[in-house]
Amino acid sequence: MSPTQFIIDLSHPLTTTGGSYCSDHPHYDCERICSIAASGSNVSLLNFGSHTGTHIDAPVHFIEGGASISDLDLSILVGPAVVIDVRGKKPRAIIYWEDIAPYEKKLTSGTMVLFCTGWSKYWGQEEYPASPRIDVDAARKIADRGIKVIGIDALSPDGIAQHGEEAKHEVHLEFLGRGGVIAENLNNLNTLLEVKDPIVSLLPLQLEGCDGSPIRAVAWAQAGE
Repeated sequence: MSPTQFIIDLSHPLTTTGGSYCSDHPHYDCERICSIAASGSNVSLLNFGSHTGTHIDAPVHFIEGGASISDLDLSILVGPAVVIDVRGKKPRAIIYWEDIAPYEKKLTSGTMVLFCTGWSKYWGQEEYPASPRIDVDAARKIADRGIKVIGIDALSPDGIAQHGEEAKHEVHLEFLGRGGVIAENLNNLNTLLEVKDPIVSLLPLQLEGCDGSPIRAVAWAQAGE
């Protein structure tokens, strides 16, 4: 089966009505600045943040002097992935190494690890920030196995602090601090669970020196499957 026969879109659409879960983060906007009627072609001015929608975090997002989006080795962002099924977790529950251990034999260098919490179904709703989060020790053990990319179908692998709580970024600091990349706000990972040994692409825009980038995340089955 070729990629063109079976592409799974792992991205949420960016819409001008979608808003942002982070008050200090830019909302997506698409403003028409030229029209066919006036100038012979349509041209739009885009406005969005480096962490808008489905995106990846480069190390410099949290690590002073870390690699930027334009520094990343693109080969780590296209390749095989293992999808960890943790859809049974309750809101704000913790994903421990014990939840990941059944997949341990597949956790090899060059493989991406994606967490399917099922929370993408709440995209755009008030429940979305209450997703499960990854335990920092679990993230450390993943990195110890040579994994360079993790992803989750939620706002953050660290979870989102509730009102009055101090925000913690332990997974970001651990994983990005070891040169890894984190994909957030992935979509349709439940569909990817049905694909044996999928190939995933998380390629970013070429944004010089930037700390993150929106992506069009996609996946497909390996040839012959």
